[in-house]
Amino acid sequence: MPKNQGKNLTPRPPIVVVMGHVDHGKTTLLDFIRKTSVASKEAGGITQSIGAYVITHNSKLITFVDTPGHEAFSKMRTRGAKLADLGILVVAADESVKPQTKEAIKILIDSGTPYVVAINKIDKNNSDIEKTRNDLMQAGVLLEGYGGNISWQAISAKTGEGVNELLDLILLSAEMEQLTYEPESKASGVIIESRMDNSRGLTIAAVVKNGVLKVGDEIISSSAAGKVKILENFLGKRVNELRPSSPALILGFETLPQIGEEFCVGKIDLGESQNQKATDKQSILSAEEMESKINFIIKADVSGSLEVISEIIKTISDVKITGEEIGDITDGDIRNALNNKAIILGFKVKVTKAAENLAKAQEVKIISSGVIYELVKSVEEEIKNSGKSKIIAELEILATFGKKNNRQVIGGRVNIGSFKNNSSVEIKRQEQIIGKARIINLQCGKQDVKGVNEGNECGMLVEADAMINVGDKLIY
Repeated sequence: MPKNQGKNLTPRPPIVVVMGHVDHGKTTLLDFIRKTSVASKEAGGITQSIGAYVITHNSKLITFVDTPGHEAFSKMRTRGAKLADLGILVVAADESVKPQTKEAIKILIDSGTPYVVAINKIDKNNSDIEKTRNDLMQAGVLLEGYGGNISWQAISAKTGEGVNELLDLILLSAEMEQLTYEPESKASGVIIESRMDNSRGLTIAAVVKNGVLKVGDEIISSSAAGKVKILENFLGKRVNELRPSSPALILGFETLPQIGEEFCVGKIDLGESQNQKATDKQSILSAEEMESKINFIIKADVSGSLEVISEIIKTISDVKITGEEIGDITDGDIRNALNNKAIILGFKVKVTKAAENLAKAQEVKIISSGVIYELVKSVEEEIKNSGKSKIIAELEILATFGKKNNRQVIGGRVNIGSFKNNSSVEIKRQEQIIGKARIINLQCGKQDVKGVNEGNECGMLVEADAMINVGDKLIY
């Protein structure tokens, strides 16, 4: 979100995103800064949802947004960077630059977010600051003192060495950015989390970006609307208003807004857009209908987790999501699973007693975990055990030479197994089966052959019910 350009501007604290490779010490750094112990409470020791916190350094406020570091959370990391004014790229001195380090660098650059580098874990015996600096330079991060202008600080999030100096760099960078807001403007901000609380109803976590958000304000996003009934700060304390850069817990939305949406004070008619979204969702589901797929229903604790799990599982072949929702697993979910012949996936949710009894009686499978990648692994195991994902042979299309009616001349390389003449195959494009084909003629080295083995290239004439493109795969 760009800096405000209007009149009557007031300075605001910086919103800082912390990014880096998994287990490089992002949450441990925030733990030390906040003098809390969040890391030990996270399942698997890894942060799995975005949280926002405020700290005071040299009598000045800084809001931190903690983003997950595992590769599964790319969308959430991107969202965090777009929300933030500044970034801290955490790189462990004992491991140096890793895949998610490079991804974090790209996100920060693409989003135009200014950042500083924290070279962490300098307390470890095998730390190598010089190698880490060189690797960062090769990754395009030009550090101060080494031909560049990216500020950096060597730290130990465990002992606290260098952390105060790192915070000094953040405040200095914030001064250079001249962050401001307009007090008289209608309040606006970004949704960072939404969940259904069994005792409190819909609870929305957000960060205010402009104006002053007050109890009683009518608020809207592109997918939801409501009125602020209860407003809490990041400590869970009720307040009457919150100013920019403040994390907020909002109670009053009538429906759950989407993660990453901007909200503002005002009114809008959401009826048409919500109906259109429902229609779009039905169209997507009907397009995904395939007999070979295994059906899953996803239940998660918060919208952010649900979004991530759904996105990951949709990339897995032979899977169809027939329902996704936040909240505990109920007997209604069991009946839904029965109707759809689905398996229920639960992330950080409870199973009600009624649901547990009905699931046992009707033999509905429930897979639960507090770690997302364990849940994904369970899905992959289900597919493996079902036998639906087994590919006997696979050929990647490298070239196409012409098409007449439903016949097409193509060339490709056999990646798996052996391709035989007169075989019936499926056409696969980006994990989706788009049609079927039959091999009419198979050639290797301009000679007709009966089959082509793995690792070899070949040409073929096929009869297909869909156009075959370069990059597609033929499988059976």
